[in-house]
Amino acid sequence: MSDEAVDPAAYPKVRVCPFAPEPEYAKLRAETPIAKVPMVGGGNAWLVTRHDFVRQVLGDPRMSSDRRRPGFPQLSPDQRAVVTDMAPSLIGMDPPEHSEARRAVLGEFTVRRIEAMRPRIQEIVDDCIDEMLAGPRPVDLVRSLSLPVPSLVICELLGVPYADHDFFQERSSLMLRKTVSAESRRAAVEDIRKYLDELVAGKERELADDLIGRQIRKQRDAGAVDHDALVRMAFLLLIAGHETTANMISLGTLALLENPDQLAELVADPAKTLPAVEELLRYFTIVEAATSRTALEDVEIGSVLIRAGEGVVALGTAANRDPEVFDRPDELDIKRNARGHVAFGFGPHQCLGQNLARLELQIVFDTLFRRLPGLRLAVGVDDLPFKSDANVYGIYEMPVTW
Repeated sequence: MSDEAVDPAAYPKVRVCPFAPEPEYAKLRAETPIAKVPMVGGGNAWLVTRHDFVRQVLGDPRMSSDRRRPGFPQLSPDQRAVVTDMAPSLIGMDPPEHSEARRAVLGEFTVRRIEAMRPRIQEIVDDCIDEMLAGPRPVDLVRSLSLPVPSLVICELLGVPYADHDFFQERSSLMLRKTVSAESRRAAVEDIRKYLDELVAGKERELADDLIGRQIRKQRDAGAVDHDALVRMAFLLLIAGHETTANMISLGTLALLENPDQLAELVADPAKTLPAVEELLRYFTIVEAATSRTALEDVEIGSVLIRAGEGVVALGTAANRDPEVFDRPDELDIKRNARGHVAFGFGPHQCLGQNLARLELQIVFDTLFRRLPGLRLAVGVDDLPFKSDANVYGIYEMPVTW
């Protein structure tokens, strides 16, 4: 393994095939699984592509998630300008602040609490499909189902008025597009921050039985309310709570439609839906930016010494296609045991809302294909606008009929 830059084109790559990461990642994983590569935003960072090494990076407390550190991998030329003046949210914190902030909300996302939401999520999914059935065809699955379901769920959980969903969806899309200027992204961040600042202030004046209200009550009982921390928490949960799951609904539906034999198995036996969800999460691995790190001290991964201050990208898209862990990794197989994937990350920063995402995806896939037999794309796959320009992969629009 060499500490020289081995990839002439900067990371991150643009997905050319909608169903697979770039071939260079497989080559790196096989030949140089820890390689120094140039970053789109400038400078170099270590790109880690093997599954066991990715887990080692993500589980190591000597690896910092603070986006403001000088060596943090720059995924876009303006990334540092956007994050420099921002106090970190949960995703960008290090211990002990991260441990305390995560522990404060962890109880909201236990398996038992999330399972209690099943009837309401089922009702939301059914309502969306009712509207699809009552309207004209074809219909855009993204606008009719993929976005409304997780948006409604996270809005109700946080106590955010769903009537404002267009406001934060438009701005979250701007935040996540790589091609948007730093000024526009910063303005989108500030718009959402101001919105949530007012929302949290209102809940401080009049408590409600929602996640934000419960956090305010808990902080008051402990002695003081940290208003800014509550705003940052709400910001992260609001954006992450609808963008990621919405994209997985669209991509998962597409993959199943493109694999009719596996879809038929899933429809015939709903017990296969949860394994199918895990496999779809592994197969697409839509989030890359969250697994970037900076070494706080010299760290040896494999036989490579990563020095203090150097940036590291633990590439889940490559790790989840590692043939040493997943047999025939480039094939979609809903019968495989894919629970070892790192689509939700790994270690102390593993996705807080993973139980909620799994439940939403399970209910959507079970209900959609049962209630809309014969569901099919209304355009060719090549005509779909994939989010190759975004930090969270997905589809902008997906016309379907039945």
